[in-house]
Amino acid sequence: MKPIYFLPLLLLSACSTPPKLALRPQQPSATAADTIRYPEVIRAYHFGRYVDPNNDLVMHEQHVVFRVEENSRWDLQPLRAATIGSVPVSDSTTIASRNAAFSPLPVNDAVLAEVNAQKLTTVQILTQAQTLSASLGQFQSALQQTRTNLQETAAMRATIGDMKHRLDALENAAAQTAGSSISTTNEPTDSLSP
Repeated sequence: MKPIYFLPLLLLSACSTPPKLALRPQQPSATAADTIRYPEVIRAYHFGRYVDPNNDLVMHEQHVVFRVEENSRWDLQPLRAATIGSVPVSDSTTIASRNAAFSPLPVNDAVLAEVNAQKLTTVQILTQAQTLSASLGQFQSALQQTRTNLQETAAMRATIGDMKHRLDALENAAAQTAGSSISTTNEPTDSLSP
């Protein structure tokens, strides 16, 4: 065989491009994403005014600080087989066990009784607080009235003291004028002599 026949076959195979394989990532469904990864937990902390502990020449105004309490992480619990009716289902859409922080609290009769007791206690405390507030208002008005009466009594005592001082001065003045008109000798005050 002649090598010339193989040359065109070689050239044709060298010019051809290999087919490209397009890989597209599969988007997980929303329920699957929730079951395979825990979300991060972010909490907000409210701060009032405070002086910076590192520099006492700096004061921070009231603001909110957000802190990541727990980063997102993988859920490593195996998938549990879910049941629909009485038929077990075990595919990728089954519900995995969740973090207890994200699941609702279990409700039973004891919990409901305690919640109701707490609600009743809260209502009683609020009514007692209103009664106490009304009594405090009455006490404050009585205290203000007592203060007013005390001020008026002090003013009256000052006025009475001033009146006593004036009365004593008038009595002293009257006694002095009466004392000067009385002579100490036995002679009559007006003489009949020519």
